[in-house]
Amino acid sequence: MYPHQAERLGEALAASGSAALVATAPENVRYVTGFRSLTATVFATPHLAVVSPRGTALVVPAIDVAPLVADGVSVDHVVCFGGFRSQRPAAPTDEARRVHELMDRRARSPADALAAALDALGAADGTIGVDEGGLTPAAWQRLAERLAPRGLAPAAERFGAARRVKGPHEIECLHRALGIAEEALDAVVQTLGRGVTEQEAMARFEAEVARHGATPRAGAIAFAAGAAIPAPWPTERALAPGDLARFDVGCAFRGYHASVARTAVLGQPDRRQDTLYGAMLAGVEAALEAIAPGVTAGRVFDAALAAARAAGAPGYERSHVGHGIGLEPYERPKLAAGDPTPLEAGEVLRVELPWHEHGVAGLGLTETVLVTRAGARVLNRSARGLVVLD
Repeated sequence: MYPHQAERLGEALAASGSAALVATAPENVRYVTGFRSLTATVFATPHLAVVSPRGTALVVPAIDVAPLVADGVSVDHVVCFGGFRSQRPAAPTDEARRVHELMDRRARSPADALAAALDALGAADGTIGVDEGGLTPAAWQRLAERLAPRGLAPAAERFGAARRVKGPHEIECLHRALGIAEEALDAVVQTLGRGVTEQEAMARFEAEVARHGATPRAGAIAFAAGAAIPAPWPTERALAPGDLARFDVGCAFRGYHASVARTAVLGQPDRRQDTLYGAMLAGVEAALEAIAPGVTAGRVFDAALAAARAAGAPGYERSHVGHGIGLEPYERPKLAAGDPTPLEAGEVLRVELPWHEHGVAGLGLTETVLVTRAGARVLNRSARGLVVLD
């Protein structure tokens, strides 16, 4: 755990008044421990990370003991559970010895394993704050019964609050992810022309992201009337002269997400296309001007909509104009109407203004910014203007 995460989690623990906080959602487990399980993407087995005043613990199925030892995951206690077995080498390495020591002390169930981890951390009494995001109601009930007389309190909001402000390592990962997404999108734009299909363009984007060592995430590349659909799958629709092409694509690098939205047109834009894009651009730039520590999320929303309406989209409506981004593609805070949440230095925000006119056209523009004491520092390197394709 990096010092920044330790400080943020310590503040969250103190604010909760709990004896310990337990992460269950994969993103929160990773925030606490740095560990990401491959098996968790396939099997619905619980992974739990514990934060207490006396240290941290990780609760995993036995099948994940070997990868966490191999990765050198640094926590104070590891407790495993489950039926996975592996063969003991005749001449074990230190790593193999450690794996089997942990597996030999396995608990019978996830709830038993969590109880053992809490005991090891001295959290035998009081309330335990549990992130409800990764638990079914039945799993919550099993934990409540096993951990009694300790009480459980929902704690997903505590982890969300801790993760809002990013540390140096997180900002570096987010910046790199965004750079990869922009480079991959630029490669797509360079080869885009008449007859290229949405599926071909998306395949090129994903290949470029993988070539740069990142993981593509679900996004949109849509042409003509398809660009008006907010979240379309890419189709065999081919780009034709006069079409708008809307891109809203992203990737993850070391677990941190980035996305970029841009719009292109094949040939010279007509007056309405130019006006609408100019309005979205004005809205994004007004939002960037408004962002500063202490400014409310609702104030940023108001500035963006007022500018877009004044610049040529008088009837423009949105529920929000952006949100935080980090270990998840969609995080707090939400830049929504009337939201009183004050922005904080160190937050990374995706500012977005799309236009969806069903059956006619769609376009979009996003910028990713770091909130600093001086205002918004834009992390994007690509130009914001409407891209004109020959």
